[in-house]
Amino acid sequence: MIMDTGYVNARVRGMHSFLLDRSRLDSLVLKPDLDSLVSELENTPYREDIQRAFVTVTGIRGVENALRLNLIRSCRKILGLVRGDAGEKYVHIFLSRWDIHNIKTILRGKKVHIAPQEIHDCLVPAGELDEATLNELLKQPDVKAVIDLLATWGNEYAYPLTRHFEEYSERSDLVILEYALDQYYYEQALALVSGRSADEKIIRDLVATEIDVTNIKSIFTLMRDGIDPQDSWRVLLPGGKVLNEKKIAAMLNSTTMDELFPHLETTPYRFLSALRDPKKPSIRMSAYQNALDKYLIMNGVRAFRGDPLSITIIIGYLWEKYTEVINLRIIARCKNAMITPEEMEAELIYV
Repeated sequence: MIMDTGYVNARVRGMHSFLLDRSRLDSLVLKPDLDSLVSELENTPYREDIQRAFVTVTGIRGVENALRLNLIRSCRKILGLVRGDAGEKYVHIFLSRWDIHNIKTILRGKKVHIAPQEIHDCLVPAGELDEATLNELLKQPDVKAVIDLLATWGNEYAYPLTRHFEEYSERSDLVILEYALDQYYYEQALALVSGRSADEKIIRDLVATEIDVTNIKSIFTLMRDGIDPQDSWRVLLPGGKVLNEKKIAAMLNSTTMDELFPHLETTPYRFLSALRDPKKPSIRMSAYQNALDKYLIMNGVRAFRGDPLSITIIIGYLWEKYTEVINLRIIARCKNAMITPEEMEAELIYV
């Protein structure tokens, strides 16, 4: 089926016009407390979601549930616009990340016996796995039962999980299953955009960049935790844009951060070196992770500003919407913890 890209993109641009701009975010940052933030959000497109969420819970949980509801609603609307059309596979790549997030969240919760309601509050049914489906998974008693139910349904994510379940059972290490899901997701995503069109090249680059970012984060964590390089490969993903196997091997063989950073100097990730301060040799890992997240988000957002007839307009919008929700969550949590506006500003991502 041929999609009317012009019509769909016009609808998406209409949705984009309702995103909160820099000045609106700045005004929210300056609100004195969480209650005043909630009152201001009721004067935004989040009004309906605030009202729905606050029927059952208030405070910071109410705000986070409202943001979750709004993100779900936006993603579902986009999916409805492209359902059954040629562009659906591109949107599927972005929204499938929520399926992966949700399955991981449920598996983690079941492994450490967290109450189903607590797990539910962390789920974002914005992908193919809807609310009803996720609720059925939440009813399962343990990790194996969750995987078995996915397999019974013939869900695609059952394949990597069942394939690695024996190894997980032997080692009781959930990283094994999480890596299996990630590897499957990125393999499928790259396969969907293996063509030569301009749209596919842009989205392929976005996916490959995300693999790079994920691997760099993993390498930093592995180095911090003193993991042997030979054991590190089991959590690193193939298919990155600039970090090939040789480059990754060189990074893994670094014994200090000072040895590692030169390997990034010829890559787009050389900006990480600027975070180092000779006066502060110990930099929080979160600083590097946040910088990488910002780079990834800016890459995704740029897709919205491209060809007005390109399907990548939709992907760019989804990245911007995701960023808006992240920023609002940061503001709400900071207000709840009485963190100063100056500290808050440093955490926000402006696109």
